Amino acid sequence: MPRSNRPRRPHQSDARSDEDVDLSRVLHGALHSESKRDGLWNVQPIAPASAVKYYVCPGCGLEIAPGTPHLVAWRADGLMGEADDIAARRHWHSHCWKIR
Repeated sequence: MPRSNRPRRPHQSDARSDEDVDLSRVLHGALHSESKRDGLWNVQPIAPASAVKYYVCPGCGLEIAPGTPHLVAWRADGLMGEADDIAARRHWHSHCWKIR
């Protein structure tokens, strides 16, 4: 019987890429869409380990300190295109985004 040339185990590079994707989701959260009164928004949670800069929340006007979990939101249905929507993304306190 001829031997099979097909590898029996997944390559280590394949396993690493899966781990990198899962690690990225853990660190950055899962991107999802939310419908608000003014349209559709892309929302990405930011974990405390990934929050490394100061931001100002557009909902309350207060600072979001480094190490604070929060959300990043940008339009999903903007008229000027995806590049402009991403450039206009804003960091929100989770509570401020919920009551928006």
